[in-house]
Amino acid sequence: MGLRLVASNGEFRQEAEKPPVLSVELDGMAYGSRPVLGELSLKLGAGETLALTGPSGIGKSTLVRIIAGLETRYRGEVVRPEQIGMVFQEPTLMPWRSNRENLTLTTGVSDAGADKALEEVGLDGRGSEFPRQLSLGQQRRLALARAFSGAPALLLLDEPFVSLDPSLAAEMMSLFEDLRKRRDIATLIVTHSAEEATRLADRILRLEGNPARIARG
Repeated sequence: MGLRLVASNGEFRQEAEKPPVLSVELDGMAYGSRPVLGELSLKLGAGETLALTGPSGIGKSTLVRIIAGLETRYRGEVVRPEQIGMVFQEPTLMPWRSNRENLTLTTGVSDAGADKALEEVGLDGRGSEFPRQLSLGQQRRLALARAFSGAPALLLLDEPFVSLDPSLAAEMMSLFEDLRKRRDIATLIVTHSAEEATRLADRILRLEGNPARIARG
């Protein structure tokens, strides 16, 4: 663990640097003989939001799956926290379970904790209903509640607003910003939208090439 100098009222003091929440040192990843990702390195600290951009099919979602532990066909090292929240392109809810159970069964949060999370995203009083009784925007709210209610140290979002009309996408981004500012959480967002990346992220990385590597950031 290193040290950094922090200035306060004209005086300097040393503080220990916290280790990153996420550290990725990738040597490469391929599907059979087809290379997808080349060498790349990224780190993400608590409270930081990183946007990962690049053209469709470049490997952004593959990298997120590697980080999440859902894809193991890679060479390299990934250091991640145990508690990870995820939001996908589709809500991926359990339609046969109540809205409350979509939180309690996936995150281990209590019924009271689930109801509080639902209230936080504007779904208070809807816990006993089912996802099919919600509009698309409300289902997205439920997916965000699920991701945040497990108190993750790392949040991964894979183009969560891609299929929404502009007004609904703006509404969901505002909700995400409100939820995030209340928590010291590391966040990685995959997006193809430069506007979305600029609005939501502290830092932007772009994947380019074949195999894909980080072009800038």
